[in-house]
Amino acid sequence: MSALMLNRDVDDLLRQIRGLVAGGRVAAARPLLSAVQRLAEPSPEMWEIEARLLLREGRGAEAFAVLDRALALRPDSVSLRLCRAGARADAGELALAAADAADAVLLAPGDAPAKALLGAVLLELGRAADARACLAEALRAVPQDLDTRLALARAEETLGDWRAALAVLQAGIALAPARIGLRTAAILLLVKREAFAEAVAMATTARADGATDACVLGLLGHALSSLGRHDDASGAYAEALKLAPEDPYVRHLVAAAGLVPDLGRAPPDYVRVVFDGYAPRFDAHLMGLGYRIPGLVRAVVAAAPAAGPVLDLGCGTGLMAVALSDLPLGPTVGVDLSRRMLAAAAQRGLYAELHECDIEAFLAAEPRRFALLLAGDVCPYFGDLTPLLRGAAARLEAGGRFVFSAEALADATPDARGWQLGKQGRYRHGAGHILAAAAAAGLTVEELRPEVVRYEGEAPVPGLLAVLRSAAR
Repeated sequence: MSALMLNRDVDDLLRQIRGLVAGGRVAAARPLLSAVQRLAEPSPEMWEIEARLLLREGRGAEAFAVLDRALALRPDSVSLRLCRAGARADAGELALAAADAADAVLLAPGDAPAKALLGAVLLELGRAADARACLAEALRAVPQDLDTRLALARAEETLGDWRAALAVLQAGIALAPARIGLRTAAILLLVKREAFAEAVAMATTARADGATDACVLGLLGHALSSLGRHDDASGAYAEALKLAPEDPYVRHLVAAAGLVPDLGRAPPDYVRVVFDGYAPRFDAHLMGLGYRIPGLVRAVVAAAPAAGPVLDLGCGTGLMAVALSDLPLGPTVGVDLSRRMLAAAAQRGLYAELHECDIEAFLAAEPRRFALLLAGDVCPYFGDLTPLLRGAAARLEAGGRFVFSAEALADATPDARGWQLGKQGRYRHGAGHILAAAAAAGLTVEELRPEVVRYEGEAPVPGLLAVLRSAAR
């Protein structure tokens, strides 16, 4: 066989293997790659494919070893730099990923994928302005790239220009009307900005164009419900449920519409989706709603401060830690489901530890005890509070306190459970249920008083502030 024919065969096999790896068919890719490695001399492309296959096989340490050796031999390889940057980003090593991606851009200034990856990593690092510049350049070169367009829209939103973010998405929809992901992102952006009429119009257009799925219909239902059009919302939810009967986001919204029984708490995947999308504007939005919980909790804690470790459940961006930062407390541990909320909390520098975890799972697994537990605006994502309070009681030191807020269920509401899922997907609780849950958890109720938790459309949202104490051991 001539060298030319051999090279063609190797090139064809490498393209075939790359496709198998991208499709997740690792069992088929491995013997073919072994055959190519026997046929031809090692090359950057071969090393890259080997690393990608190892990553697919869950052999991350071996993949990094291959990439490190390859880059030591070929430090000018853009593809190897990008492969290692992507692997490092997936492993959470964002600073190292940014360094590799930046080197790739320096090696190939016109390489759009390199700029796109660098922009995406910079965005995760909280450098939204730098990310926007990289992503905009990459998108100009490859305007049809969906991931780059979505990342640029998120960068614009993070920088506070949601109209610019919407324009980026709308330009993508004009280029590729069938890309449902762009429609979903645009509708979600409008819902987060409470531009519900615009969200309904966009979702209705998407449905008319045939560019719709369960998520689009679920967001349509949410927007309709927010406009008070609950019958129309129920119809949209019913359609969404047919398309994705097992989707946790859809099922929770359908349960909120009363079409299926609710599960007793918002599914973790639903909470993660909501707050990952909410993170860039969380603080500004809550302040605009007159959010009062951090101040109310601070007043309780400051009146009887007790030095000791603090556990902030559902810590979000760290507003509670800010409110308590000058009190003699700590160290403070934060727990949240949303990685993007935790990234914002980390930037405050007020937490000794941050954990991406469901709070009930964390309470069950964590062996340490804390002098103070906090949960601001967490209860609206749980129905029956008994498991949560029992978990909290197990993590309190002797005489420790658990301070939390809830949205109040009207006394006249006919619900024997003492809690109810509202149309907006948030649970409301009666004082009687909190008293019963506290008793079941062995916690003493020091205080349970009505408070306005925030305002919506200038109308106060009634809530409850609870202060519970564990028994002396």
